[in-house]
Amino acid sequence: MEIDFWHDKWEKNLIGFHLPETNPHLIKYYSHLNLTKGDRIFVPLCGKSNDIIWLIKQGLYVTAIELSPLAVKQFFDDNQLQPEIIKQNDFQIWQTEKIRIFVGDFFKLRVDDLKNIDAIYDRASLIALPLQLRQNYRQHLQLILPSMKILLITLEYDQSLMQGPPFAVNDDEIDQLYGNEYQIKTLMKEDVLSKEPHFKKKGVDYMNESVYQLTPRRLSENSSFRHNGVKI
Repeated sequence: MEIDFWHDKWEKNLIGFHLPETNPHLIKYYSHLNLTKGDRIFVPLCGKSNDIIWLIKQGLYVTAIELSPLAVKQFFDDNQLQPEIIKQNDFQIWQTEKIRIFVGDFFKLRVDDLKNIDAIYDRASLIALPLQLRQNYRQHLQLILPSMKILLITLEYDQSLMQGPPFAVNDDEIDQLYGNEYQIKTLMKEDVLSKEPHFKKKGVDYMNESVYQLTPRRLSENSSFRHNGVKI
């Protein structure tokens, strides 16, 4: 999938994937990340998601990345925020006290760009990518943020009936991508097709939305692990 595809989507305002309100699954399952005020969360391929605002209201610092500068500008404009804009390596960075958004290619992020991150919230990254790029995405994420707690939201449907994005990602693929390093817990799985009539019009006959809690095995298997000084 070409970078120009996403630039074109934003320039033509073809952003049906954008959720104007906070994702209800984030609100319901956020506690499974076991974060406390002052922690830092990474939001990949964030668009202009209002989830970022909800996260900072929980007392978190948010680091995110988005390919489209138009999406990032709209995010700050929509929320009446005045960012400082700096240049760092391959990126423009738009930032306020608690929000830091890298504008550019996710695959150019380096370990040094993402320091002191405590968790990842992936609402729309994995399902935005075709199969080969999903594998590359997982490899790069493991490189820059190894063994990180993740709250992951996906969609599953018959891919032969509709061309993505969003792309279909099933349980077997989640296990293939994350199973070696993570314990995977399905927090929710629900057929949401009745709430998505535009997908039904395209011929899709079911659409399961799933929420996963991914816990690094090094944490789940080591009872002496401490998070911010607290034994868990």
